[in-house]
Amino acid sequence: MVFMTMLVDAVTDEREALLAFLASQRKALVQAALGLTEEQASSAPSASALSVAGLIKHAASCEQNWITGILLQQPDRAGADKEAWADKFRLTGDETLAGVIRHFEEVAAETERVVRELPDLDVTVPLPDAPWFPAGSKRSARWILLHLIQEEARHAGHADIVRETVDGADSLTLAQRAAERETAERTAG
Repeated sequence: MVFMTMLVDAVTDEREALLAFLASQRKALVQAALGLTEEQASSAPSASALSVAGLIKHAASCEQNWITGILLQQPDRAGADKEAWADKFRLTGDETLAGVIRHFEEVAAETERVVRELPDLDVTVPLPDAPWFPAGSKRSARWILLHLIQEEARHAGHADIVRETVDGADSLTLAQRAAERETAERTAG
């Protein structure tokens, strides 16, 4: 049943629950790209400049920044100008949908590794100096994970709208296709 494929597994550990909800939102975002051509995935058919591929690319960049740049305190200063920022929302050069999905999966694996290695979710780090953060602010690993879940959910919703505008496929239809594909892969492998 479609609804069951969208239900996050029951877990009793807080850390694993947060990672499961984050993984579910990532899956929903990537699912919006299921069956799209490169041209469709890069198209921005709505009033915004957002595309499904661009949203996936941005989500990977955002998650990587929060985990590596902020939680691990290893900021990436590249891409601070306006053009570089805009490029985080679109495919450039020889980038492909498959490539940005693969990168998103690598970022996800790194996030899960880092979070599982933390002594606990109360680890607190300072937020960088930026106009959108209050001066001197700190956040816990728990807060960062909740924020990432919120971000991924927002972008998955955007991707749903863009995808439906591209070819009419809605999230429930795509969830059914994804479930059928997963079942076929399990039985074939």
